[in-house]
Amino acid sequence: MLFQVLAFLKYWLLQADEHSLHSPFVFDLYNNVIKTASRSVNPKIEELRNNFLTDQTPIELVDFGAGSRVKSGNQRTVSEIAKNSSTPPKFSALLKSLAEHLELKNIVELGTSLGLNTLYLSEVENSKITTFEGDPSLSTKARKTFSDLGKHNIRLIEGDIDKTLASEINSIDRIDMAYIDANHRYEPTLRYYETILVKCNESSLIVLDDIHWSKEMNQAWTEIKSRPEVIVSIDLFEGGLLFFDPKLTRGDYVLRF
Repeated sequence: MLFQVLAFLKYWLLQADEHSLHSPFVFDLYNNVIKTASRSVNPKIEELRNNFLTDQTPIELVDFGAGSRVKSGNQRTVSEIAKNSSTPPKFSALLKSLAEHLELKNIVELGTSLGLNTLYLSEVENSKITTFEGDPSLSTKARKTFSDLGKHNIRLIEGDIDKTLASEINSIDRIDMAYIDANHRYEPTLRYYETILVKCNESSLIVLDDIHWSKEMNQAWTEIKSRPEVIVSIDLFEGGLLFFDPKLTRGDYVLRF
């Protein structure tokens, strides 16, 4: 907890806005997507979130992500899971806005949980979502939600992500956008990134969740954003954005969100 407080203080001191952005790409992205993300909050999905937040149904978790915010091997209510493992509505809306603005259609998500972010991404026109969830109870819950809402553009892969990811990614032609919110540890995060990167291209976007959640996640973010293939990195505290287009001006940004 202390690490998160100190990390946020550092972020708060470093964060910038549009007035200090000289990159046309980042300036446009900040003004038209990041700064306005809250406008894309979906009332129907947020109604579902609110229902989850009051749902006292118990779920026995067998979470393969040892670094997850949801403790492994314990019974939790849907309400607790929604409270402790869901991203804020504004960040969920940002994921959708990024995909729409950049016209990203083939989307991979690691860490379905209750499926709220998956639903946001599925709202992108002509999108195809492949989402991975290690916990069987959460998979069942999310799959029923997708079915009840008539979501036919979501494919949920259940099972230990360490065992399912490589083969499934190998069967995908290309990845336009990837959202990594699974095992919150250094080594798995780097491995997931490297596995996904193989099917990415210059126009792809990779989003890492909880980049300042722990020392391990902060280390993973610091290392990944420094790799030569990453042209632009954007720290929003809740998550980090990685871009690979060599035509962009190389830069590392900490932006207000």
